Amino acid sequence: MDLARGFLFILILVILSLHHYSSSVNARYHYHKKQKEKGTNIDSPVSPSPVYAPDPSSPVDEPAPQDPVPSTPADPPSNSPSIPSDPYPNDPGDTSDCIFDVTSFGAVGDGSSDDTAAFRKAWKAACAVESATILAPSDEAFIITSTIFSGPCKPGLVFQVDGVLMPPDGPDFWPKADSRKQWLVFYRLDDIKLTGNGIVEGNGQKWWELPCKPHRGPNGSTLPGPCDSPAMIRFFMSSNLVVSGIRIQNSPQFHMKFDGCEGVLIEKLSIFTPKLSPNTDGIHIENTKSVGIYNSMISNGDDCISIGPGSSNVDIEGVTCGPSHGISHKRIRQWSEDQDMARGHGFCLRHII
Repeated sequence: MDLARGFLFILILVILSLHHYSSSVNARYHYHKKQKEKGTNIDSPVSPSPVYAPDPSSPVDEPAPQDPVPSTPADPPSNSPSIPSDPYPNDPGDTSDCIFDVTSFGAVGDGSSDDTAAFRKAWKAACAVESATILAPSDEAFIITSTIFSGPCKPGLVFQVDGVLMPPDGPDFWPKADSRKQWLVFYRLDDIKLTGNGIVEGNGQKWWELPCKPHRGPNGSTLPGPCDSPAMIRFFMSSNLVVSGIRIQNSPQFHMKFDGCEGVLIEKLSIFTPKLSPNTDGIHIENTKSVGIYNSMISNGDDCISIGPGSSNVDIEGVTCGPSHGISHKRIRQWSEDQDMARGHGFCLRHII
């Protein structure tokens, strides 16, 4: 009996030992299986999260970044901000094609409204921007009262007249507070260009008929009294100036004046005024040096080009004058039509008709 009990006890121990061994094996099996399942994600064919999506040009085995980096979609949504090409979009230093259309500043351009304020606003804005263009667009007629466009401004400024620019029509409509000696003045500027395909119209007819003008009084007399009439365009104390391609006509007095300037280029300029219009010099130069006037046509009622005191180094070539009083200077008295070249003190004239 005791032997049977002993055998039964031994059998129970064997069964318990076998059960414990089986549990240990299963536990180790599940543990390793779990590890293998985790490791298979590395080689999984499923695409990784877009946050870590590698660039197609990058190596396949390039590690993902540690911090999430937003990807840039090929076609961004319409409400996403555009990427500016200029890294400093608010810096006006790199706006070489910036155009300031005066109509965007309130100019009407109907030939009767006063657009002076709009031109002044456009000038102020463009003056602060390098290589800016102030545009008076074509098919528009703008009236401006006497204005001084002053600097200094950023270099490369262009004043482009493609439409018609004109002052008030005659002395009766000239504002009493405005100067009667000048209309448009460009003052203290460097590196500016006046150009365009339009017309600067002076509305000078009523000024020419004032009785104080020569032979405009009763019976061809000249009456005494103040007789100020505005010069159309004046450049004063400025340098590196270009006037090109524009047409100026019917000035009340001088069409263009350069006073206290240096480095002036005038080319392909057209000036037209009736031959009996008094004191309508085409181009007047005074206290100005280094001037070139080329390939232009001037038809007016007084001097084609007048060179005043203090001027030097003036080169004139390919200019057609007539009808007019020709080119005048205190050292140059008369030029004949067949003269091909003539020289004065610091002056060179070639091919003048």
